[in-house]
Amino acid sequence: MFLLDAPYVSEFLKKTVRELGQSVLDTPEARALAGDAGFDFIDTVDFSARLGAGEKVLANSENALEYVIRCGCQPDLARQIDICKDKALFRETVADMHPDYHFMRVAFDDLDGLDISPMSCPFVVKPARGFFSLGVHVVNDHNEWAEVVAAIHGEREIMNAEYPEEVVNSGEFIVEQGIDGEEYAIDVYYDDDGEAVITNIMHHHFISEDDISDRLYYTSTNIMKTWLLPFSEYVSEVGRACEFNKFATHIEVRVTTDGEIVPIEANPLRFAGWCVADITHYAWGFNPYECYFEGLRPDWDAILEGQEDVATVMVIGDFVPGTDRENVKSIDYEGFCSLFSKLLELRKIDYLSYPVFAFAFARTNEADLKVLKSALAVDFSRFVEME
Repeated sequence: MFLLDAPYVSEFLKKTVRELGQSVLDTPEARALAGDAGFDFIDTVDFSARLGAGEKVLANSENALEYVIRCGCQPDLARQIDICKDKALFRETVADMHPDYHFMRVAFDDLDGLDISPMSCPFVVKPARGFFSLGVHVVNDHNEWAEVVAAIHGEREIMNAEYPEEVVNSGEFIVEQGIDGEEYAIDVYYDDDGEAVITNIMHHHFISEDDISDRLYYTSTNIMKTWLLPFSEYVSEVGRACEFNKFATHIEVRVTTDGEIVPIEANPLRFAGWCVADITHYAWGFNPYECYFEGLRPDWDAILEGQEDVATVMVIGDFVPGTDRENVKSIDYEGFCSLFSKLLELRKIDYLSYPVFAFAFARTNEADLKVLKSALAVDFSRFVEME
């Protein structure tokens, strides 16, 4: 079964739902996003009964997870969801894996008076329940704390207005140690026995040390060959600590300079958000949603054969912070697409509702990634015409 909700349902996911014969929980949001997709909609009674009987469920968005928790028919699934949704709880659950990692759970009202002296700089502060880098701040010096807290106060109303409390809850924050190293995003599901199966690995590229944006993710043959085994071992250990089973998650990690894998967060009952998980199909030719529901394991040796030097990228067309999106006159989508030598798909986004104007998927050679990274180092204001 699928839970479909805002912000986005791709055409590929719609096609997948139909081809797999999966039912969709009937909600106003799912109906609006489905259009004429012809889904098999089921009501909450049927959904709860089938979930209670052990049927698998997958979401495209954390907005819809309240239905799983509210029905009360799968307490263990609700437990797994809560571990991921609450970033502080996730840190607490995997703490034995990383005994030297420092973090604090802090109520919003306590941020102003918080004693941050135990935290070594740089450190990070973010909502305990958050998404899409919303409300995330890097503190490079203790003297910046008052300014950061003031910024969080200003952002709180915006965060709560654009996403429901189940997705972004700015009432509680986690203050945690900064992690140097390269960042990766791992789509993985855990089978009935809790065995981890990775369906994709993406590198999260940052344009500077202070960058916290989600502008560029990419996967490549080199990434898969280098990290499939160590990440498989690591997410298996995470799964044992969290007791994950019959569960899909999108786990973000950083690899330090000495090779330690440190988790950032785990996102529940879904792969990469905004249907970015579709990049797996573009990159490797198989369907990650099908893998989860059918219990399929990708044959990576066969998949990667003959794919040397291939990279598949996902780029988010974001706005310069503070842009008044109500006064945007037009977007130069053609100019945005010119960034890519082989565009696979452009997804135009309702930028009045969300702070992005497009998602782009493209194919390139690993050798050409340097050129693309350089182009993405400049903000996208050149593609935005204001009134």
